[in-house]
Amino acid sequence: QVQLVESGGGSVQAGASLRLSCAASGRTFSVNAMGWFRQAPGKEREFVAAISGMGGRIYYADSVKGRFTISRDSAKNTLYLQMNSLKPVDTAVYYCAARRYNSGGSSQVNEYDYWGQGTQVTVSS
Repeated sequence: QVQLVESGGGSVQAGASLRLSCAASGRTFSVNAMGWFRQAPGKEREFVAAISGMGGRIYYADSVKGRFTISRDSAKNTLYLQMNSLKPVDTAVYYCAARRYNSGGSSQVNEYDYWGQGTQVTVSS
């Protein structure tokens, strides 16, 4: 079993920055690719960014390219999302996710096996 715990969310004004962290525990040796997703009220969970098992391949949603940076520290079993130039449309619950059997990053919700509890990010104008 793998547990994922997000932290770093909060309420900020437009233009501010936040750094989200996701700490993995349990059978972390089985964790390969990881990603960040977000879900706003009334909307489906949407892809934000993904990173391959070794960190060499990265994929961003068009809406966050140039503003967000995904990274991982495998030795610490921690995933990060640096969010800069935040906009009100970024307001959502942000979820950390991990794949069990595949090292390739994916933008598809149904291709991830483990999920964190989510952390709220609120951006005011």
